[in-house]
Amino acid sequence: MQGHQLIIYTDGSSRGNPGPGGYGAILMWGESRKELSAGYRLTTNNRMELLAVIKALEALTKKNIALTIYTDSQYVVNSVEKKWLDGWIKNDFKGGKKNKDLWLRFYKLSKDFTIQFKWVKGHADNAFNNRCDVLATQAADGKDLLIDEVYERETGSIIK
Repeated sequence: MQGHQLIIYTDGSSRGNPGPGGYGAILMWGESRKELSAGYRLTTNNRMELLAVIKALEALTKKNIALTIYTDSQYVVNSVEKKWLDGWIKNDFKGGKKNKDLWLRFYKLSKDFTIQFKWVKGHADNAFNNRCDVLATQAADGKDLLIDEVYERETGSIIK
């Protein structure tokens, strides 16, 4: 374990926003590397950006470790690093703050880790971010898309 640092790259995508969407994540620990992705039939880019982080954290088998998450989502980075999330939770997401379900899920998971977020420019020269983008967009374009149940319920979708 010594000498290794857990690095996570994430990205989310949505076709139409809202529309079909997907997330991609790469987890790296020493020489080990794991890729995650899934697609949803109706969602938003911000939900997929945040879900990528959540799914990466849920894939970890160890807790109480430090990790760095690289993302091109200023929404995710600023919400955590600028403590917006703390205020949203304190005020029970009043004022129409979106994605409460995912933020609460992230908040609970985040208590098990020491997380540092780093913003990277999307669609640029970061190979890992670009790979996450490919994973996310391929998932969004895939078949047998999952249902983002909370989003569809909140937006009034009547399709099952």
